[in-house]
Amino acid sequence: MKPAGVFVPSPERALPCEFFQRETLKVARELLGTVLIKWESGIYCAARLVEVEAYLPEGDPANHAFRGKTKRNAPMFEAGGILYVYALYGRHRCANIVTEEAGRGAAVLLRAAEPLAGMEIFRRRRGDVADHALCRGPANLASAFGFDLSDNFRSVCTADLFVQAPSEPVPEELIAVSPRIGVGQGKELLLRLFVRTSACLSGSPRR
Repeated sequence: MKPAGVFVPSPERALPCEFFQRETLKVARELLGTVLIKWESGIYCAARLVEVEAYLPEGDPANHAFRGKTKRNAPMFEAGGILYVYALYGRHRCANIVTEEAGRGAAVLLRAAEPLAGMEIFRRRRGDVADHALCRGPANLASAFGFDLSDNFRSVCTADLFVQAPSEPVPEELIAVSPRIGVGQGKELLLRLFVRTSACLSGSPRR
């Protein structure tokens, strides 16, 4: 028996790749409250997604795929349900889940999550920080889960890496939207979605 309050992954509730092969903003909204789960070193690492950003296939100049396919953004042009990981400022990594059908060039950036399991692994990578800060911010989330450029094209629909559906969706009144953080173009687009009550959010602005 697991102690009360301990998170227990349920692989049978893993979202299929078809979940991600839909309109990007819809996927981003429905990812809130889901749990990202990775099997590593004999244990599960898990964190509930509370903040994401959508990068649209059309009319979105902040999207890495806006000007077409390159070696760097090639994962974005595959069918949804795989990782697109990129380097930020040379040393940090950010993890996205590719969305829509092959050839579209869209993804959802994983910005922040609430740690649920695998804390020893998270802390080994992130150091002595508060629980709520372990996966706060896209670079910290990717670091906690150990995502690197070698994870490009990796499926998030496997036994070792999957996204678990929530027991119930996040209520609409708890979901907020705002412009994305740190983008140079497309600043007016309200494509950052987050659970307004979470202590793990990466930053402002909030609405």
